Amino acid sequence: MSLGERLRQARLEAGLSQRQLCGERITRNMLSQLESGAASPSVSTLQYLAARLGKPVGYFLEETTPSTNQQVMEKARKGSGWGVLEALKEYDAPDEVFDRERWLLEALTCLELAEAALGEEKRPLAWSLLEQAASAGAKTPYYTRQLERHRICLACRVRPEKAGELTAGLEPPEELLPLARAALEAGEPERCGTLLDAFPQDTPLWHLLRGEAHYALGEYQKAAPHYHRAEAAYPNRVYPRLEVCYREQEDYKMAYTYACRQRK
Repeated sequence: MSLGERLRQARLEAGLSQRQLCGERITRNMLSQLESGAASPSVSTLQYLAARLGKPVGYFLEETTPSTNQQVMEKARKGSGWGVLEALKEYDAPDEVFDRERWLLEALTCLELAEAALGEEKRPLAWSLLEQAASAGAKTPYYTRQLERHRICLACRVRPEKAGELTAGLEPPEELLPLARAALEAGEPERCGTLLDAFPQDTPLWHLLRGEAHYALGEYQKAAPHYHRAEAAYPNRVYPRLEVCYREQEDYKMAYTYACRQRK
């Protein structure tokens, strides 16, 4: 049993919550780190905790053999990618000391591997990893809304046809438009379009970027309506695009109209 596990066990035996044990000396976050083994206490902090728990300091410092789950977590923390998931297979749940970190680590690793699989066009594998990330994330309070939004954005890229279903009820992330613009500038118009379609917005910039994504793919008929919604705000950018869109559709009258507007 590790020092952190002894702290937690002694606290539970004393019937104390983390807040009650902390008092005004340390924070609950620090105590959580001590109990999980993510941090080590100073001598003065250990003396304080031992006194509140009615235990001698030596009780927490006895030589102990790390628990199986502690060994698993140490191995997983040092690993990367598939090595992390392989290490976590040896984890014996439930474990109140390590469960929250264990499931977060699995969720983060699955998101990382899913993004890599998507980059290699391994969509079924990416989808499976994203589902695994969702399952792991549901088991830990450390899995944030931002991580879930990231997972959903990846899922929309894997299965664009499910974008509406996947994003139902979600607020668009603040970084949506910068991400879409970055995808466009990186030569990834399909990714740009998927991001925008996941969170539709009736704003000039959203329509401009959506039009640009269609335009880059040669989808001129689809691009034109979006450019029209953006032309009042971005005339210098939109007029040349609309000229090309209409010319490609052989609507030469409208193409001429937008060619003339550029000269004004």
